[in-house]
Amino acid sequence: MSLFSNWNGKIIEEEKVFISPSNRSFRYGDGCFETMKVVNGNLLLCDLHFQRLFSSLKLLQFTRQKNLTEGELKSQINQLVNKNGHEELARVRLVVYRGDGGLYDVEDKNAYYIIQSWAGFTNTNVFNETGLRIGIFGDAKKTIDLFSSIKSNNYLGYAMAAMWAKEHRLDDALLMNPYNRVADATIANIFIVDRGIIKTPPLTEGCVNGVMRKYLLHCFEKEGLPHSQTEISSQDLLNASEVFLTNATYGMRWVQQIGNNSYRNTLSSYLHKKFIIPLFTPATF
Repeated sequence: MSLFSNWNGKIIEEEKVFISPSNRSFRYGDGCFETMKVVNGNLLLCDLHFQRLFSSLKLLQFTRQKNLTEGELKSQINQLVNKNGHEELARVRLVVYRGDGGLYDVEDKNAYYIIQSWAGFTNTNVFNETGLRIGIFGDAKKTIDLFSSIKSNNYLGYAMAAMWAKEHRLDDALLMNPYNRVADATIANIFIVDRGIIKTPPLTEGCVNGVMRKYLLHCFEKEGLPHSQTEISSQDLLNASEVFLTNATYGMRWVQQIGNNSYRNTLSSYLHKKFIIPLFTPATF
């Protein structure tokens, strides 16, 4: 059965979506994207997703059409997941791209977009019983600049790290920044627990400005849990008692092993129960 996509406001069969070979996103990765989760027709953390999206469009100097609003996009996402039969549990990807043009001669700065949806997996709503096994990818560095916090369509470093992880039978891989400190994982932000303090790299370390990361930091602040945004070195990974990864689809997943180092999940399982489960539970809406 063919899936449908939303192409610039129109729902069509996915195979009929067309991107020109001269498209700047195809050529240069000129664009950005959001990966979101729908549970029982509700788009989770939608305010944070659209805050990040519109902030990214502004930073990337897109011309944003008047109808490209949070309300309109939410409506189109709901229509699409209903059309595809994914309204109960879905993963949604919204890609924004610029039009055609060369590297220096931008012909079209307008924001075009494609929305896709796929059926979600119920295991993304629960805490992983088996901890992840991850490694450190050394063949690429996550840059630190004005654009490093954006979910950019230029995803080469992460893509190669994901391939490397699969080849080594790992669940994910960490990318380091130019100073050999931890930035983030291929599809997630990283948190560690060090002597009872929850730590995550600040955006100035090159990590993506993750929606779940932002949500959890707000929760930690509100609940008075000891936490900090700080540099994380390889030695800090060795000293940590717990490590967990976060993103908008899975929420939180604990890491059992990095190299020869093993970790517990005492605090991370508590945090998942307190802050993540309520997001994925329909009764909370």
